[in-house]
Amino acid sequence: MTKRRSIIAGNWKMYKTVSEAEDYAVRFLEEVKNVTELDIILCAPFTALYPLKTELEESVVHLGAQNMSWADQGAYTGEISAQMLLDVACTYVILGHSERRELFGETNEEVAKKVQKALATGLKPILCVGENLNIREEGKAAERVQAQVSHALSGLSTEELGRMVIAYEPIWAIGTGKTASSQDAQEMCATIRATLTGLMGEAAEQVPILYGGSVKAENIAELLAERDINGALVGGASLDPLSFAKLIHNAAYLGVCAEGTE
Repeated sequence: MTKRRSIIAGNWKMYKTVSEAEDYAVRFLEEVKNVTELDIILCAPFTALYPLKTELEESVVHLGAQNMSWADQGAYTGEISAQMLLDVACTYVILGHSERRELFGETNEEVAKKVQKALATGLKPILCVGENLNIREEGKAAERVQAQVSHALSGLSTEELGRMVIAYEPIWAIGTGKTASSQDAQEMCATIRATLTGLMGEAAEQVPILYGGSVKAENIAELLAERDINGALVGGASLDPLSFAKLIHNAAYLGVCAEGTE
């Protein structure tokens, strides 16, 4: 099996003004400028994307957005198109985040349309899937996550599926200080992998699956040691440049060690 490259993506959510983002970029790049063992992504608010484009150009850090519209343009007040994101050098976009689903009512059908649009324009979608506490306690977590994956990816070609990144985020572990055990996370990521295999065969082994939910520098190594966890979607711990850099260095060190044992 070919080793999958790890991805660490920071999701700033609705934090940081333009000046705060610029200051963060300068401090963060100084800490991670030599990290080449994994892919680093900063997913910032829309207002910070253009200034970050300037700061991050020709660096090891990729730029991502937190959402986008399924429409190209038109009378969609308050929306952002894929072309607008490409214009500010975004290469990734988070789609279907639990907060978009839970707070703003995004449906599986809407998420699927956004995934298709992102792929058609050359953006790499980070598709978020996950269950809330009630669903988990009812024993329906795997069923819910499988449905989210299947709805979002149905009808895509194997080539398109190969450009996807999936992020498993147990909603009950986001911003709560609770973290699914590495075993719990691995079990669900393995379920996602099996669902992908049903859609694209053996090529599913190459799709990165990230874990998101109170990920910190202290637990990243344990999570990445699991077979089907290939990185992390980091929320709160990505807001401080030095703390996030420490998390990335811990993840990169694990990657170097793994390569040395192959």
